[in-house]
Amino acid sequence: MTGIVQRSDAVESASASGSRMGILLAASEVAASHTLDFDSLMDGLAQLVREIVDYEMYSVLVPTGDGHLQIAHSVGYPEQLLRDFKVPIGRGITGRAAATQATVLVNDVHREPAYLNVVDSVRSELAVPLVARGRVVAVLDLQSADPCAFDRRVSNLLELVATRFSLAIDVSQLYQAQARQHSILTTLRQIAQEFANILQLDELLRKVSTLVRKLIRYDVLAIYLRDPRKPVLRHYFGVKFEEQVRWRDIEIGQGLVGAAAAATEPILVDDTAQDPRYIASTPGIRSEVTVPLVLKNQMIGILDLQSVRTAGFSKDHLSTLNLLAPQVAAAIENARLFEEKARNEARLERDLIAARALQSHLLPGGNLRGSQIEIAARNEPVSVVSGDFYDFYRGDGTMSVLNGDVSGKGAAAALYAALASGLFRTSAASGAGPAKLFGQVNRSLYDRRIEGRFLAAHFMTWHVRQRKLVLAGSGLPYPFVCRQGEIEAVRLEGLPLGLFPSIEYDETALHLEPGDFAVTVSDGFSESLDENGDPYGEQRLYSALTRLRHSSANEILQGIFDDVRQFCDGCTQTDDRTAVVLRVIG
Repeated sequence: MTGIVQRSDAVESASASGSRMGILLAASEVAASHTLDFDSLMDGLAQLVREIVDYEMYSVLVPTGDGHLQIAHSVGYPEQLLRDFKVPIGRGITGRAAATQATVLVNDVHREPAYLNVVDSVRSELAVPLVARGRVVAVLDLQSADPCAFDRRVSNLLELVATRFSLAIDVSQLYQAQARQHSILTTLRQIAQEFANILQLDELLRKVSTLVRKLIRYDVLAIYLRDPRKPVLRHYFGVKFEEQVRWRDIEIGQGLVGAAAAATEPILVDDTAQDPRYIASTPGIRSEVTVPLVLKNQMIGILDLQSVRTAGFSKDHLSTLNLLAPQVAAAIENARLFEEKARNEARLERDLIAARALQSHLLPGGNLRGSQIEIAARNEPVSVVSGDFYDFYRGDGTMSVLNGDVSGKGAAAALYAALASGLFRTSAASGAGPAKLFGQVNRSLYDRRIEGRFLAAHFMTWHVRQRKLVLAGSGLPYPFVCRQGEIEAVRLEGLPLGLFPSIEYDETALHLEPGDFAVTVSDGFSESLDENGDPYGEQRLYSALTRLRHSSANEILQGIFDDVRQFCDGCTQTDDRTAVVLRVIG
């Protein structure tokens, strides 16, 4: 097919070094340079593969949309084969690679029952799928007359190349498809603009009937949508002689409408009396045209027009409807998705409200007072539910508090917070100190690791007899401690929980007297922004605590929340805020 382009500097470098990094850099350069030119992209890929292995027969096969692969680019194949060759996905070496999205290496095709014999001289084959957005966009296939011509080193390097070319091929294919559709989209732009703002299905179908009438004269119009669970077309909208009507549903395969749906092909009938498939529903109808509404290769419905005149619809009318049908299908699907989204959002809102009510029960009351200390805590979520949480734990001669901040926001973070809260409560019953407790919970979270989720936290334990506060941290902003009226940050180092299996945490012990206190906040405080985009920061919190250093725990808590809100001055809160104040009393 197409020839080989000149070697790029990156390919030269890759060839010289033979390194994985060199190959990766070369693949990145070629893919980035030729993304919008499919032929150049294929030439560059063929040349790069040649640098890895000196192949005899090379091809890139792409899905056809009908469950097959066809050759889009090749080297060493007979010309006749290129015109006719198609491989069903799932069959043969390349078909298996496409179906499984995994590399297939066959050292001797004569011993491979699934091998499709196309060229008699072939003895070994290597097929590498190129996957983008979760789907196969191409399969790179190498064949050789020698057995065991390809080894794992070659397949590994080609898989590396595939990671760079898969997205480029996907983008190139999309670009080509868009170019082909440009003229059609220009013609339908006005129609699309009218449909774009209509998200109520009933309103949209009325608009379709009005628009079609401006283009084509009809006496009866019907729109059917496919039932997703049964082989039935549900009648959604109908007009008979300018009067809105309702007809019965139709089984797929029944009548002209059902036949068009079954075949996913339009049907034009000049004289319904001469077509045995026609089922009379309106007296006087003599001609009919029915067009499937297809979206993403799926038939979602039927647009049907009928006329009292023989040959009431022409081939030009059918062409117009074929141009209009995809826009109608997309608009209908958008309206259906919008209505479904509205229903789902309403249900989700109810679920989130219920989840917030449950979460509020999982958090202890915001105030706790003992003989030596008073504790005040508050959680303000950025949405309905929060990824921040706090908890209190009573032990033998101890009182402990936890302030936790899960990565991310929303329901997933809230569920992870509930998991972490339960693990802390279980582990805290052992009476372990903050550092050891962090180690236990870290291991438990790691064993249940959820991608992208981890926990930053502070844990503080007050020992009643020793009047000592022991602290440990795992990624939250440093807590502040006030002793004898002086505010200072306590430098607690430690990685967030749940990221690595075995981490040792440090703890710090401080002796506190009546009037002293400790404050821990989530990063929702320090990262809060004012109207200029400046963060609240730790210095502002330090200043607020200095002003509040002679106040009660509740007053300190209220004061810092008031201060951050005043700083933001109505700007949208972007993260959950949680604070815990532990103050020693007489």
